[in-house]
Amino acid sequence: MLKKLANNHMRLPFYIARRYLFAKKSHNIINIISLISLVGVATGVMALVIVLSVFNGFDSLIARLYSSIDSDVRILPVTGKTFSVATAEFDKIRELKGVAIFSEILEENALFKYRSKQHIGVIKGVSKNYVDLTGLDSMLIDGGFTLWNGSQPMAIMGQGVAYYLNASLAHFDPLVVYVPKRGKATLSLESAFGRKNIMPSGVFAVEQEFDTQYIITPVEFVRNLLAYDSTTVTSVELKVAKGFNPERLKGEVEKILGSDFKVQNRFQQNESLYRTMKSEKFAIGMILTLILIIASFNIVGSLSMLIIEKRKDVETLRSLGADNDLIRKIFLTEGLLISIGGTIIGTALGLIVCWAQITFKLIKLEGRGSFIVDAYPVDVQFGDIALILLVVLTIGFVAARFPVQMITKRILNTPDKNQL
Repeated sequence: MLKKLANNHMRLPFYIARRYLFAKKSHNIINIISLISLVGVATGVMALVIVLSVFNGFDSLIARLYSSIDSDVRILPVTGKTFSVATAEFDKIRELKGVAIFSEILEENALFKYRSKQHIGVIKGVSKNYVDLTGLDSMLIDGGFTLWNGSQPMAIMGQGVAYYLNASLAHFDPLVVYVPKRGKATLSLESAFGRKNIMPSGVFAVEQEFDTQYIITPVEFVRNLLAYDSTTVTSVELKVAKGFNPERLKGEVEKILGSDFKVQNRFQQNESLYRTMKSEKFAIGMILTLILIIASFNIVGSLSMLIIEKRKDVETLRSLGADNDLIRKIFLTEGLLISIGGTIIGTALGLIVCWAQITFKLIKLEGRGSFIVDAYPVDVQFGDIALILLVVLTIGFVAARFPVQMITKRILNTPDKNQL
């Protein structure tokens, strides 16, 4: 009779499992273990949601910061340091449909001197359109992003460079740039180094390593300092036209230039950094998943004790016509209810905490004022949420199925013909 009812009402295992879950047991320890199981799953899910969202927040923040100094596509020579852009190949690249901005770059190590202070860094000469190529002008903390004041070249310093030089825009003192002269070996310091003065116009703050090394100037200033002609560069940086696929443009540029040049997208320009961040996110996710697996062992314990306690109920159900498959579904459903309940509660709590952090910035970063943001960044990605739900429910199913299969085989006298 019960078997017939089960065939007509597929939710019968759910109703019985729900009754068992919330009914008072003869041993309170079963209720306690079930509650601990639910809390453990909820805590693990909440931790996964929060931690992965924080990692996503840092990923987004770093990508935004590096977009201020990195271009969509960068072209570098495979051999040597410099090359000329006065070729037919680069003329073709300028005319490509996907190229919105073509910027010439010339970099060189240099010694900077401001009053009595000295600092070794990198001078980066850029085209006038560089401000449109990146968002570096939005990262200024003092002054303006001015490369030319009439016919006078100007320099924009990194915050770290300005700090080490004790430089201030209010002093109106020039910045002295020294670079080694090419092809000249001499014992005289004056003749071994090229030297030029330039006035600072602004200070930017993006990322510590970049800020403590770089000074941005017009490319013409660096060419004059290094005695290069007007077509020499160390790299070319491109901005992709709106709506155009960066990877498609990268492929077109590679086809034009051949094997003599390296063409890099944003990821490849900082490949080690992005790989490290992805590896850290994966490692933390795996650690929290292992903790969640350990917490799910409570489901095994609570179901095992419940099956033993409900042995008389099992005999009653079998006398009413329930087969082994239906009985297993009842206990398996109870285990899944614990997992699903913990997953829903944990996800909801995790999303609430993420929302509170985004809205109220509850947890601050240490070293306030030295970073671009004051609070931990959070970016909830629903792809991660879906993956968390899939992993947790899979763990819950396995944790519930194991005791149901093992213990019911001992309790049920008839052979197990219907497997879940």
